Amino acid sequence: MNYELITIIGPTASGKTPFAAALAHDLQTEIISGDSRQIYRRMDLGTGKDLADYTVDGETVPYHLIDICEPGYKYNVYEYQHDFFTAFESVKAKNKIPVLCGGTGLYIESVLKGYKLLAVPENKELRDRLADKSLEELTAILSTYKQLHNTTDVDTAKRAIRAIEIEEYYQHQSPDINEFEPLKSLIIGIDIDRELRREKISRRLRTRFEEGMLDEVQGLLNEGISPEDLIYYGLEYKFMTQYLTGEISYQQMYEGLEIAIHQFAKRQMTWFRGMERRGFKIHWLDAQMPTDEKIKETKQLLDLK
Repeated sequence: MNYELITIIGPTASGKTPFAAALAHDLQTEIISGDSRQIYRRMDLGTGKDLADYTVDGETVPYHLIDICEPGYKYNVYEYQHDFFTAFESVKAKNKIPVLCGGTGLYIESVLKGYKLLAVPENKELRDRLADKSLEELTAILSTYKQLHNTTDVDTAKRAIRAIEIEEYYQHQSPDINEFEPLKSLIIGIDIDRELRREKISRRLRTRFEEGMLDEVQGLLNEGISPEDLIYYGLEYKFMTQYLTGEISYQQMYEGLEIAIHQFAKRQMTWFRGMERRGFKIHWLDAQMPTDEKIKETKQLLDLK
């Protein structure tokens, strides 16, 4: 089979980015990010960009869709899909096979299937009606829809309301199934043992605090970005902003964030398993397999006829 794309997926802390960079370097190609938060400038430690991973053997692997928006902007899957295909065509024009790498399941699935997505406007009446509901209540409401939204990222009430808003809009629209052609992609999943994943998440979280992750968020607040906008991005930005604005203690922030990241990784894996049920063939490679062996196995899969 002739593949148009190589897709590398896996939960947070699985090591997918270093592998994708090493593979792209070996194939002399470029990476397109499939992460919903790494698009923001100056949100580096909190989104786990690890830009050093893109330097392999002293050479920087070109990457796309990282650092393309200012913090505070609410980027969405509709915009991502269009930006992805612009990047995809630019890499293909160089006669290279792009490497898509990321953990945002809906973003990845939207481009592999080429779903026709709609730019969903704000529904003020709906937002007002949902404003007083808790995250748990909103999640329950969300579970009654068709699951077009990215459940992995719904960890704040504001995100949940936006997801419901999108679902409500789609209830009254009949978009064609495809806007772009589905892509023939080899999909490699990085399979990491649950306990090892938990250990790596906890260790990486400590390291990022030591590297100044709190200072990064304080700097964004100092720029004038509202706490509400930062909390919208969830996970690190939610908990650290709540701490820096005095809503919660340091211990509540750290412990709550660590638990939330573990839950996030679990939701990512649930999404990827769901992709398999929806007909995607994912070739799982053990996270602990040496990088050169992962590359060798991937290249063998690329040669499948």
